Amino acid sequence: MLVITRKKGESILIGDDIEIQVSKIEDGSVKLAISAPKSKTILRKEVYEKVEKENRQAIIKDIDISDLFR
Repeated sequence: MLVITRKKGESILIGDDIEIQVSKIEDGSVKLAISAPKSKTILRKEVYEKVEKENRQAIIKDIDISDLFR
């Protein structure tokens, strides 16, 4: 893991097409502005993990296909 110190208004670049800029620092919270191509999916980690968990649970459940047509 790379750890970088940035101040408000400063950025980091990931590859040639993703820029992450610190836009606001306040009360222990940091707001980030992300500039990336629309083809890139950007999710907060907790949202990604929740979707991943729900997808795993959906696969595990045994569904009687006849129940879908009732």
